[in-house]
Amino acid sequence: MNQYPLWKNALVLLVVLTAAVLALPNLFGKSPAVMVSPESGNASPALLAESIRVVQSAGVDSVRGKLVSGRAQLRFDNLDDQRLARSALDDALGNAVVIAPNLVSSAPDWLKLAEPMYLGLDLRGGVHFLMQVDMDAAIDKAYATLEQDMRVLLRDEGVRYRSVGRGAASVSVVLRDAANRDSVLTDLRRQYPETTVTVDEADPAAFGITFTEFALEEARTAALEKNISTLRNRVNQLGVAEPVIQRQGADRIVVQLPGVQDTTQAKEVLGATATLEYRLVYGDAADWFAAEETGRIPASAKLFRQRDTGEPILLNRRVIVSGDEIKDASSGIDSQTGSPAVFVNLNGTGANRMQRVTADNVGEPMAVVYKESRYERLVADDGSVTHEPRVDEEVINVATIRDVLSHRFQTTGLGSEEARHLSLLIRAGSLSAPVYIVEERTVGPSLGEDNIRRGFTACVVGLLLVMGFMLWYYRFFGLLANLALIVNIVMVVAVLSVIQATLTLPGIAGVVLTVGMAVDANVLIFERIREELRNGSPVQQAIHAGYDRAVGTIADANITTLIAALVLFAFGTGAIQGFAVTLSIGIATSMFTAIVGTRALVNLRYGGRRVKALAI
Repeated sequence: MNQYPLWKNALVLLVVLTAAVLALPNLFGKSPAVMVSPESGNASPALLAESIRVVQSAGVDSVRGKLVSGRAQLRFDNLDDQRLARSALDDALGNAVVIAPNLVSSAPDWLKLAEPMYLGLDLRGGVHFLMQVDMDAAIDKAYATLEQDMRVLLRDEGVRYRSVGRGAASVSVVLRDAANRDSVLTDLRRQYPETTVTVDEADPAAFGITFTEFALEEARTAALEKNISTLRNRVNQLGVAEPVIQRQGADRIVVQLPGVQDTTQAKEVLGATATLEYRLVYGDAADWFAAEETGRIPASAKLFRQRDTGEPILLNRRVIVSGDEIKDASSGIDSQTGSPAVFVNLNGTGANRMQRVTADNVGEPMAVVYKESRYERLVADDGSVTHEPRVDEEVINVATIRDVLSHRFQTTGLGSEEARHLSLLIRAGSLSAPVYIVEERTVGPSLGEDNIRRGFTACVVGLLLVMGFMLWYYRFFGLLANLALIVNIVMVVAVLSVIQATLTLPGIAGVVLTVGMAVDANVLIFERIREELRNGSPVQQAIHAGYDRAVGTIADANITTLIAALVLFAFGTGAIQGFAVTLSIGIATSMFTAIVGTRALVNLRYGGRRVKALAI
C-alpha cells in the first residue's frame, strides 16, 4: 500500500527537474544592452564593427557585441555605459539606423531553454514611450478627404468646375458657371454641415470651404482615439503582456511596455505608417521622362520613381484604394514567381471601387505605391532637438490589369522582411495621424530595486514563518510540506518564464497567496491522517485515507478560487490580470506539489513498510 509505480515517480522527478531548468535563467538576471539595426533588412557584420568602434571611441571599453536575430547587440556592464554608448551611437549614426536600449539575459547560452520571466515596470522596468500625435497632419488629412469629396459631389451633380484645390486650412473651388454656385452650396451645407463657406466677392464662381472649430476639435479627438486603438493592436502584434497605452493631454499618448526584450521592433512597429496605394498609370514612358525633364506635370497626375530601376513614372493623382480600405493582410510567397508577396483583403467600399475601376480599365497598367512616413531627429547648433516629417513614396510594382479585381488579391515587389512588416502594420490598422517619439525611457533596475527588495523580503519572511510553523507542528511531514512549497515556487517561476508572463507587484501578492494555499492543502491532508490515526486506523491505511479523502475538499477550495481568478482576468485590466495569472498558475502547481509531490515523498519514506508510528 502507498506505493507509486516507477513511471509515476519518474514523471514527478522529470516535472520537478524540468521546472528547475526552466526557472534557472531567472537567477542570472539581465545586462544593459543597446540594439542597432538598419531601417530595413538585417544588420551586417560591418554595422556591428562600426557600432563597436563608435562606442569604444566614446570611452566605453566594456562593450561586447554580436549579431542576434538580424540586429547588432552591444552589451555593457552597467547602465552608465549603456547611456553613454546610446548617446554616442545617436550622434555618430544618426537617422541611418534604429538604435534602442534593451535588457538582455545574462544566462549562458546552454541554459536558455526559456527566457527569464518579464518583470513589470514597477519591478524591473521596461520601455516607456511618450508619443506626439501630429495634429496638423490629421487636419491636413481631413481637408484632403474634403477635397476629394468635393470633386465627387460636383461630378455627381453634373457641375463643371475650373479647379478644386487645397490651401493651408481650406478647400477652394472655382466653378465654370457662377449660376451653379447656389445649388452647389445648398448641397454642400446639407451634406457637410460641419463646414463654413466663404464666397469670393471678386469672383462669384469661387468659394472657399473651412471646417468649423468644433469639427476640427472632433477631428483631433478622433485622430487621437484612433491612434490609441491602432497602437494597442500593434502592441498586441508584438505579444507584449499588460501594456499601458493611454492618452496624455490633448495630443500625446503614453505607451509602457513592461519587460519588452525587443525595443527595436517596438519602435519600428509603433511609429511606422507604411501602407500601400493603388493608382492607374498615366501616359507612357515618353510622357514620364518629359515630365521629369521639363518639370511640367499634368494636373491630374503625380510623378513617382520606380524602386527597381529608379526611372520616373506618372500615376493618376486619384487613388483607387489606400491602406484605409485594406482590412486584412498576410505575407507569403507568390506561387508563380516564388517572390515574397502581401495578400490583401479589401473592405466593402474598397472592393467596390477596385472592381469598378479595374472593370473599366482592363488591359491598362496599374501601379502599387509603397508609402512610408517617418520623422527625422534634427539637432540644431544650440543643442535643441526637433522632429521633421519625411514621406518616402516609391512604385514597387506595375502590372497590366488582366481581369476584374475585387476583395482579395496579392502585391509583389517587396522583400520578405518588408512584406512581413507591412502585413503586420496593415493587420494592426493604419494610424489616423503620424506619431513620433518625443520621450523614450528604459526603466532599469534602479527604479524597481526598492519594490523588488520589499516584495522579495515579503516572500522570504512569509515563506520562513510558514515553513517554521509547519516543521514545528507536523515534524517530518512538515519538512515534506516545506519541500513541496519550495518546488511550488520554482514551478510558478518556470511557468511564468515559459509563457513569458509579466510579473508585477500584484503578481508577487498572488505568489504569496499561493504559498498559503499550498500549505493549506497539506494541512488538510495531515489533519485527516491524524484523525485516522486517532480513530485507530493502521499507519498505511491512515496515510491512504488521509490523501484520498482530503483530495475532494482541496479540489473544491482550489476550483472556487480558480473561478474567481478567471473572472478577475476576464474583467480586470493591467495589474489585476497579472494577479489573476500568477494566482491561477499557483493554484495548479500547488495542487500538484501538495497532492502528488508530497504523496510521492511519503510513499518513498513509508510506502510498503511496517510502520508503527508517524512523525506527524
